[in-house]
Amino acid sequence: MKKLQLRFKTSEGKKRNLVLNYVKSGLDENTVRQAMDKISASKLFEKDTVELYKEVLDAKYIDRTETKVF
Repeated sequence: MKKLQLRFKTSEGKKRNLVLNYVKSGLDENTVRQAMDKISASKLFEKDTVELYKEVLDAKYIDRTETKVF
């Protein structure tokens, strides 16, 4: 299964991940960055007055391969 991990910095300076499952592969940097900028600008994600996705850091695909033993 391929996932897309979006890394942000919170308003407290801590790193925070948003992992999306079942994503389209081959998304370019511009497309992902625009989506991340929208998430950050929306300010919808907050916990105890801390903005969880305040600053965009980076994004990467994560591939997970399972091999059945028996």
